[in-house]
Amino acid sequence: MNRTRPLLALLSLLFLAISLVLLWFVILSGVTRTSPLRQTYFLRADTSGISGARAISQWTYFKVCGLNNQDCGPARPALPLGDAWDSNPSGAPAALTGKYGGHTTSHYFWYMWRFGWVFFLLALFFETLAFFSGFLACLGRVGAAVSGMIASLALVMLSVAVALMTATFVKMRNHFNRDGRDAHLGRYAFGFSWAAWAALAISTVLFLLAVLQRDKNHYNNRRSTYATNGHDHVVADGPVTGTGGRKRGVFNWGRRSGKSFDGRRVKDDY
Repeated sequence: MNRTRPLLALLSLLFLAISLVLLWFVILSGVTRTSPLRQTYFLRADTSGISGARAISQWTYFKVCGLNNQDCGPARPALPLGDAWDSNPSGAPAALTGKYGGHTTSHYFWYMWRFGWVFFLLALFFETLAFFSGFLACLGRVGAAVSGMIASLALVMLSVAVALMTATFVKMRNHFNRDGRDAHLGRYAFGFSWAAWAALAISTVLFLLAVLQRDKNHYNNRRSTYATNGHDHVVADGPVTGTGGRKRGVFNWGRRSGKSFDGRRVKDDY
C-alpha cells in the first residue's frame, strides 16, 4: 500500500477536527459564559432607546444577549434578528423591522439568517460524517474517495453558511451605523467561522490528494519481467502509444538463445 495515503488521510482528519471544534465554538456561543464562548457573537450594537431592547445587544447563534453575552433571551432555532426588541418597535432602524418574526424583522433579514442558520447545521452534519468516514481513507483509495466527496459537500454547505452570515451581519451593522448607532462585528464569531471554512477546505484537498495516490504495485507492474516464447524480456518504462501498445523503452534486453537483439535467428555453430 502507498505510504503517502495514510499520512494524507491523518492530516485531513486533523484539519477536519480543527474545523469541527471552531464550528462548535460558533454554534455554542451565548450558551455558557466560559471563554471563548462569552466573547463570541456575530454583531454587537447600541440598541438603547429601542422599545423592548437592551442598551447593548449581541446576536449569537441561538440567542440575543446583552453585553459580554449576559442577560440572554431564550434560545430559539433560527431566531428572528428582531428578537432583540418588541413587536412593531419604535426607534429601531427601519430597514431591520417588518412583519416577519412577530412584526420584528424585515423580509430580507428574516430569510437571509434563517437560511444561513440552517446551512451551518448542514455543514456540521456533513463534516461529522466526513470525520468518521475519514478513517477509511487510511485503508484505501475508495475510503479516501468517499471521505473526499462528503467533505466536499460539507465545504459547499459551509461556504453558503459563512457567505450568508457575512452578508447578513455586515448589512445589519451598516444599517445601525447609518442610524447613528455604534455597531461592530464580532471578531471571534467571524474568525472562527472563516477559519473553520479554511480548515475544511484544506482537509478536502488532502482527501482528494489521497485518492490520487496509487499503490506501489501499480508501478511495479509497469516494469516487469515476463516470458515470451521461452525467452525472458525486461521492458523498461515508457509511454503508452495511442493504439494501446507500449513504445520501446531506452533499453530492451533479450536472452541470447536462438535469437539476436534485432530478432533475426543466429546460428549457434558456424
